[in-house]
Amino acid sequence: MTLSSSAGTDSPSDVEFRRVRVFAGDRLLLEVPELSLNHARISVIGPNGGGKSTFLQLVNGLVEPTEGYVRHEGLDTVESGREVRQRVGLVFSNPAAQLVMPTPLEDVELSLRRRISDAAQRRSAAMESLAALGIADLAERSSQELSGGQQQLVALATVVVLKPRTLLLDEPTTLLDLVNAQRFTALVEQMGVQYGIRTLMATHDLTLAGRAEHCLLVDSGRIVAQGDPETVIASYRQRSQA
Repeated sequence: MTLSSSAGTDSPSDVEFRRVRVFAGDRLLLEVPELSLNHARISVIGPNGGGKSTFLQLVNGLVEPTEGYVRHEGLDTVESGREVRQRVGLVFSNPAAQLVMPTPLEDVELSLRRRISDAAQRRSAAMESLAALGIADLAERSSQELSGGQQQLVALATVVVLKPRTLLLDEPTTLLDLVNAQRFTALVEQMGVQYGIRTLMATHDLTLAGRAEHCLLVDSGRIVAQGDPETVIASYRQRSQA
């Protein structure tokens, strides 16, 4: 599969937050005064309800800041939302949220409908995406018959086929057993290295978070620590025990 190789650190700011605040009514969900990220692999950790999912969805414009702005490679996520979402893919924790067609092949084809008008070319590209993740044999299976791990890989295929520059993963291994979680993680890391895809992963798996280059700790709607994963994870453990 040919993917865009563009997740380097040459851009002025790959992911940039400035004076960002997100409200739901009067309740502050997230506040990020200033943040610039240029790392290839970033993990986001913190307690449930702390703001991790809101943080990820700000990056691709699914959530819009109430105040301030977010930019991805210089593109404002509100003013250029559609273009940003063409560059930034999101895989949800529950693959059922992304699999809506009867078979995996049809789900991947659906992702390509706007980009490839020819049905034969679209099917070929979809099969290539499934094969790249080692699940071509699932192409014609009923999505309802797939295991949680298989569904998560299909959900990944529906995003990767669009050749994202940045991949957002929101608790992608929560529903997976150890074997499938390790397989999923290995494939994501392989794609990152091979195709230059930047990844931001929100996770409760601290071992997985520790494999990143940079780590953010989000708690009570604020980034309370960031930096080397080992240091940030240690800070999180201390806060959790306090």
